[in-house]
Amino acid sequence: MSNQSVQTTSTSSDKIKVALAIFAAFAGVVGFYYLAGQPGLTRTLVLVGGLALAVLILYTSTSGREFLSFAKEAVRETRKVVWPSRKEATQITGIVFAFVFVMALFLWLTDKTIAYFLYDLILRK
Repeated sequence: MSNQSVQTTSTSSDKIKVALAIFAAFAGVVGFYYLAGQPGLTRTLVLVGGLALAVLILYTSTSGREFLSFAKEAVRETRKVVWPSRKEATQITGIVFAFVFVMALFLWLTDKTIAYFLYDLILRK
């Protein structure tokens, strides 16, 4: 079995782009709170503009494109999931509730039995 190491190489320009994207997102959030006296639309536009600029800058970097590819693949995989029908979900939920009830009853009985032996028979309190 071969154990190959995977190395991700990142150029300094990619690191600068990621740093600029983080700065743009941070600036959008700070601008949103700094403009507290302005109308809500202005504040929202500053926030969305900062985040959009961050996404655009991040998209030009290699790591940003890899993340976008990963996100697309994740969405594609969730579409392949076979979700249970309403009837199946209801039955499974009922089974879980029944199991929880039985376990709670078992733990309560175990607790009372141990308490009886300890306090009534052994310690006589």
